[in-house]
Amino acid sequence: MVTYRDPGLLEFDTALERGDAGNSQSYILLPGKAEELFGTSGRIPVVATFDDVHYRGSLVTYGGGQHLILVLRSICELIGKEAGDSVHVTLALDTEPRVVELEPDVQKAFKTAKALDPFRAMNFSYQREYALWIEEAKRPETRTRRIQQAIERVNAGRRLR
Repeated sequence: MVTYRDPGLLEFDTALERGDAGNSQSYILLPGKAEELFGTSGRIPVVATFDDVHYRGSLVTYGGGQHLILVLRSICELIGKEAGDSVHVTLALDTEPRVVELEPDVQKAFKTAKALDPFRAMNFSYQREYALWIEEAKRPETRTRRIQQAIERVNAGRRLR
């Protein structure tokens, strides 16, 4: 388990960036070094605001010791900003547990098959990936099959992808 240093609330103004590809996601770069601020150079869970729009996400490595956080297209639309525009940002370490809520039938199936504890031991992103994959099934028989496949993979200690 990674231990993070809590630097308190970080507040700054910066420009929205966007990658070279036409469909690239917008992002902002963290000013300063994440390792100095948070005590790690890996992924860092944060709560953020972009011009007062709340977001719960992660700082991720960008290269050269820099970290970035993605700014969802829906947030850009809400704040009326695009790449190159200045945005007011607050960031704080997210210390709340990240838990994926499973539908009752999925939770029951996982519990019955003794897959719930191994599932909960997976990181949040892997849990969310499984839950979304199951919920995206359009037909009941596909959903049932995905639940069974997820149980088998989780009990084998495997990620979905």
